[in-house]
Amino acid sequence: MTMTTPDLALLGLLRLVSPALPVGGFAYSQGLEYAVDAGWVASADDTQAWLGGVVSCGLSQLDIPLLARLYDAAGDAESFSRWNQQVLASRESLELRKEEQQMGRALWKLLRDLGQPLPRLDAPSWLAAFALAASRWGLDRHQTCLGFLWSWLENQLTVAAKTVPIGQTDVQRISSALLPLLVTAAIEGQALEDDHISGGLPGLVLASMLHETQYSRLFRS
Repeated sequence: MTMTTPDLALLGLLRLVSPALPVGGFAYSQGLEYAVDAGWVASADDTQAWLGGVVSCGLSQLDIPLLARLYDAAGDAESFSRWNQQVLASRESLELRKEEQQMGRALWKLLRDLGQPLPRLDAPSWLAAFALAASRWGLDRHQTCLGFLWSWLENQLTVAAKTVPIGQTDVQRISSALLPLLVTAAIEGQALEDDHISGGLPGLVLASMLHETQYSRLFRS
């Protein structure tokens, strides 16, 4: 049997969103750990509401449009660098910026070690590295956006299971409820015009900032 291009793209998607991808995503909570510690998120329903809000008001309005721009600019070094800088400028706390840079460097190094040709970037963001890896591994833009959203959700639910706490059945129930929202976010985010790219998550940013000085914590952000 000959492996087809769609087969390779599917395997590339699974590879990119795998928890085994050596980028350290498991180390970050994006402020969720502080939200749990402060009592803002205290149940499965709270978790679903928090994550749904992040998808609708943050990822679909900022991360997905920027990821789509980076995917489209993968062959244009100047445009790719400009969108990468916009990603870094959008991270509103020290922890969120460090997360973006650390994961970006890790995936960038992996691509370089695998022999992939890379544009010159002093500080590749996670979104930039994710977009470039997706392009190199045969994913289309929509698959790339869906994969990014799923990877984010899976990591956040892992954080919630360790901190809220919620059980694995709760995790699957929340996942089922939010999957349609991920599809909507991918579609809406890709359709957003350049001038409308923005994100407003003051609660998450505040949680991320306060997490920096949280007395006891499991995650880096």
